[in-house]
Amino acid sequence: MSRPGLPRRRRLVINAAAALFVVLVLGRIFLLEPITIASDSMSPQVSEGAHALLLKTHATTTRPNTDDLVVFSAPDDGTISLKRVIAVAGQEIAIIDGVVYVDGVRRLEPDIDPKAIDATYFGPILVEPNTVFVLGDNRGPSIDSRDYGAVPLGNMRGRILHVWN
Repeated sequence: MSRPGLPRRRRLVINAAAALFVVLVLGRIFLLEPITIASDSMSPQVSEGAHALLLKTHATTTRPNTDDLVVFSAPDDGTISLKRVIAVAGQEIAIIDGVVYVDGVRRLEPDIDPKAIDATYFGPILVEPNTVFVLGDNRGPSIDSRDYGAVPLGNMRGRILHVWN
């Protein structure tokens, strides 16, 4: 003997499952994207092979802020890269003997391994409108804004919300 209302419950469960599926697919397409880190330019904070959750750029109207981890297409060759925003439009960036200065103030970087910082000199340059200056935390081997200049906001794919290994 069947219970009354069972087909209605099944329909509700099927509709709820279908709605959840649509929300997950649309969220993946338009809002969030899981990624795997392909290089060690951000170590030791973000290791090669780590996983991250990317908030896609078109999902938010905010521009990247200093210290955000961003994913973008490199201006020189289009390679998808992950780097840290060091300076934004209108700020002056200089690197003196491996120490980063933004607007003339030494940038505190407690999470950066001092052994990974090469004794380079760069700038000073003014970060142009609609661009950000990015560096890898693992400064020695990192290819970043010191090589290809500030990254146009149009190249941004998004910012990292969370990283896990």
